Amino acid sequence: MNADESTFGKFKCGGIDITLDDAAELAKQAGAAIMEIYNSDDFAEKIKDPKADGSPLTEADLAANKIICEGLKKLYPTIPIISEENKAVPYEERKDWECFWCIDPLDGTKEFINRNGEFTVNIGLCEKNKPVAGIVYCPALDPPVIYKGVTASPPAIRENCDDLGGGLGYDSFKAVFPKTFDEADAGLTLVASKSHSNEATEKFMSKYKNPKKISKGSSLKFLMVAEGTAHIYPRMGPTHEWDTCAAQAIVECGGGKVVQDTPAGFKGPALEYNKESGTINPNFVVYGKVTPKKAKGKKKKMTLGGGKGQEAAAGGMSPAVLIAILVALLAAFYASTMM
Repeated sequence: MNADESTFGKFKCGGIDITLDDAAELAKQAGAAIMEIYNSDDFAEKIKDPKADGSPLTEADLAANKIICEGLKKLYPTIPIISEENKAVPYEERKDWECFWCIDPLDGTKEFINRNGEFTVNIGLCEKNKPVAGIVYCPALDPPVIYKGVTASPPAIRENCDDLGGGLGYDSFKAVFPKTFDEADAGLTLVASKSHSNEATEKFMSKYKNPKKISKGSSLKFLMVAEGTAHIYPRMGPTHEWDTCAAQAIVECGGGKVVQDTPAGFKGPALEYNKESGTINPNFVVYGKVTPKKAKGKKKKMTLGGGKGQEAAAGGMSPAVLIAILVALLAAFYASTMM
């Protein structure tokens, strides 16, 4: 859907009018550039030297980053940008930011290099230290799909982006919601990283009863929780703010949670952004709608005349007492008719 045809995703951040579909169009353009490289005959030549932290880098990362950053600067020149592919911004410069874009132009570069299709384009928007909107585009799915959400205006939506999508209008849209569940339920679906599984992740998953385990790359794991095809996604390893920001907003749109891994579980503190310590996230867990089942109350016991241990009923009276009352009422009624 074009921005001028929709009222979806129009909101303010730091006093600035935002139209989310404008940023979504940039995600699609970046996705097109990524797919052109992904499908090229000289694909191997477009993988560049690893970055300083050892993570992979391709021409697709750089091309997508250029499209998104230049587009956002043109649309919203006063809103700063944090991106995986940009130079780090010192905390002294960013500590007073009212809002900022948080971008991963190609989330899942390892999956991109492995050509398994499990990569995304992530554009998130933060106000202070919280995600308030997110766009996650999945250009390699068939058809391509884009997820968009504003936390103040739920729910998030999923839009099919095939050749017919534009002509179908609202028929190409679907609201997405996380599943409601109790952590004590058996058979929960747990999704984990395809490239970064570890012992801590396995230990976390082992506390659930007969879980179904799935592995996925990039922000697809968040999206599975956001649309209810998975219940929980634990991440017990290093990630950066740009890896999580956009998808966190989409999960939270439907009532899910993205919390730091603490003994408090799903009631723990949310993942935060623009931290003084830098862009690295702590371990975290993505939950759908966790709703613990209420424990069944015990029936009261009574010892009225009929002996110990009779169950209470009808406001605290035993069956024997009820029968006695009923007999007395019938006797009174019979006596009144004979007078």
